Amino acid sequence: MYPKLLLFLCLCLGALSANTQEELISIPRGSGKVEIPFEYVNNFIVVSVVFNKIFPLKFIFDTGAENTILTRKEITDLLNIDYQREISIFGSDLTTELTAYVAPGISMEFGEHLQISSQAVLVMKEDYFRFEEYAGIEVHGILGADILRRFVIHIDYRRQKIIFQDPSKFSVPRARNFPNIPSEFSRHKPYFNLPASIRADQSTEIKLLMDTGASLALLLYTHSDSLLQLPPELIRTTIGHGLGGSIDGYVGRTSKLSIGELELNNIVTNFQDVAEQYVIDSTFLNNRNGIMGNVILQRFNIIIDYVREEVYLKPNKYFTEAFKFDRSGMSVIVTGEQLNKYIVLNVIKDSPAGEVDIRKGDEIRVLNGVPANLRGLENILRFLRKKPGKKVRLLIKRGNERIQKEIRLRDLI
Repeated sequence: MYPKLLLFLCLCLGALSANTQEELISIPRGSGKVEIPFEYVNNFIVVSVVFNKIFPLKFIFDTGAENTILTRKEITDLLNIDYQREISIFGSDLTTELTAYVAPGISMEFGEHLQISSQAVLVMKEDYFRFEEYAGIEVHGILGADILRRFVIHIDYRRQKIIFQDPSKFSVPRARNFPNIPSEFSRHKPYFNLPASIRADQSTEIKLLMDTGASLALLLYTHSDSLLQLPPELIRTTIGHGLGGSIDGYVGRTSKLSIGELELNNIVTNFQDVAEQYVIDSTFLNNRNGIMGNVILQRFNIIIDYVREEVYLKPNKYFTEAFKFDRSGMSVIVTGEQLNKYIVLNVIKDSPAGEVDIRKGDEIRVLNGVPANLRGLENILRFLRKKPGKKVRLLIKRGNERIQKEIRLRDLI
């Protein structure tokens, strides 16, 4: 996919429920913690949830979202939920106003040993997200900070496990094992202030939302700091998709980002221009300069202590891996009732895909002799990031035509 598409939320809401922790949470008393497996799909953390003791659903685990959200209103309609009220939220373009409903008294079960009841969730009037098109699997909602804030959360990307722990039973880890990274919390969402060099010759401090709901490395708002200068090598393109639709901007690389004593280099970065006249102001954005997503966070073993407002990061075996970027020049999504149609969403001019006249709307049927529906979206996107010089043979369906194409991958940034 070019670029790695971003889905994230921008919610301007207060707490939806005033229930106490004792009323809401059922967790084993002995250890005071529960380990939940997750799927890691196209840089999204996806957890299984039994919704109101009936529906087995999949939710994206999202530290960057303030509220838990159900995207499929037909589910709560079937349950005859009496919605408390209708509210408005803003999309990820920070201007589009969308409609949601507050559904009270929802129960959610994560495995056998973690149950949350009397939870208020947001229910979208329509499924604006289209998560399945970008994740490659069916997703029904977002698990947000209104639930996570009651726990100490341990995210282990390597083992694909999340540990929910009772804060009263949590012991602060030794600094040599899990360094405490200075952070601040606003609306129960964690932020870092980190030294960064967008250009190699210029350094500044940037404020980043720690966002496990974003399938990217970095997104920076170009308007937010005078020192956030765009890097010399850039591609103008659609950088993502959110509640409000497509998000246009640039893709380049950040020269350096320091996290405690550690340093990351040549980070693939999306740049979004959020103009000052937009309806969402910097106060709501908590004066942040951007977002740190899973492509960085997956390089760490992470502990988030929501009650004490502390974050601990320990590098894992993925820390030294280079930040890879698509080398084809096209972004691909999956559609269809069975999620078996692989459609070109965007093509970059003068890219390998653009030079052979691959077009927006083309359907990829076969890639290097293997049917696309046997590869799956994640495999296709991984294939398009292979080494420069790799030849990719495609069978494209365009209308009633079947067209053979061949592209040679190369570095674009």
